[in-house]
Amino acid sequence: MAQRKTKQTSTPAPETNNTSNVGRIPTPSDIKAFLDQYVIGQDEAKRVLSVAVYNHYKRIIYNQNPNRKMDIEKSNIILLGSTGSGKTLMVKTIAKMLGVPCYIQDCTKITESGYVGSDVEECLVGLLRTCDYNVAAAQCGIVMLDEGDKIATKGAGPSITRDVSGEGVQQSLLKIVEGDLVGVPPAGGRKHPEQPLIYVNTSNILFILSGAFVGLDSIVERRIGRTRIGFNVESIDMSDCDNVNSLVTPQDLKDFGLIPELVGRFPVIAYTNKLTEDDLIRILKEPKNAVIKQFSELLAMDNVELAFDEAALKYIANTAIDLETGARGLRTIIEEVLSEAMYNAPEKLNSSEHTVLRITEEEVAKRIEKRYRKMLDVKKTA
Repeated sequence: MAQRKTKQTSTPAPETNNTSNVGRIPTPSDIKAFLDQYVIGQDEAKRVLSVAVYNHYKRIIYNQNPNRKMDIEKSNIILLGSTGSGKTLMVKTIAKMLGVPCYIQDCTKITESGYVGSDVEECLVGLLRTCDYNVAAAQCGIVMLDEGDKIATKGAGPSITRDVSGEGVQQSLLKIVEGDLVGVPPAGGRKHPEQPLIYVNTSNILFILSGAFVGLDSIVERRIGRTRIGFNVESIDMSDCDNVNSLVTPQDLKDFGLIPELVGRFPVIAYTNKLTEDDLIRILKEPKNAVIKQFSELLAMDNVELAFDEAALKYIANTAIDLETGARGLRTIIEEVLSEAMYNAPEKLNSSEHTVLRITEEEVAKRIEKRYRKMLDVKKTA
């Protein structure tokens, strides 16, 4: 149901010439090396993101030069990949390295202006909150439009009902992601319609549209002819293609349900691969903030040393693959495996004896069977 919109007051707009705090820009190789400390695998996605981010902030510096020969346009990014493959972690890690504000906007709750839900400007409100409403800092930040596949149009043909959370949202995003002076209600426009507006120039904000885009692979396969049936059909060599998303074109994204105007504003296409067993084992123990390292630190505070057998790690990784939760599900499994040990750990705090807690494959299997076996059996029989 449409809601009546109340007239908003506004504060004077700040200077539209965005003055950034961008200093020395790390090279693409520097950015990738930093990502390697926190993100396992996904080398192709790291390279594409590193180059795109480097060019974006180099562009900001160039465009602020009064003697520039031209204005270089912005290249936003589309990041494709299944859940738990590291998309959000890579974006957050890049923002951390650069020291710029970053906000992750869930697109599932955004609707077209005037309808129940959140306005598209909500992403800028969140970006302002992350930097304590420092407009200059926000204007050089990063906005990740997560679950971006959920704003695809709901059907190929015209509908008798208004698509307020699909095409309507895409239309509303166009000017924001391209670059515009946007009046932002700092506390959310629909809840507090009388508040003054803060004006944010989005010309130098990097937008990253991410999502699993389930079904996009079928569109690509249909285009390249992998699913053709019949005689005299030319076969296409896919031996060198590990991920169909590496073949995605703007036309495929249009066929998926993104409007051409929005696709054109996201010229850089990156993709993540599904994580293998080896990737998940490495994620458990190698990154700086690896899950096992985190729990080791917690248990060390109770005078307990944590150790995992390799077979136990392999069992945990395979369980995450069976559950199709990716790296995001590893912490949930570890929590279940260590729940009893963490309950008893405080008793060792005042003990003079150093305790080693070794987690075996048998212990992992027993804990996982108890919690997840029925779910896994259902997935196998489905």
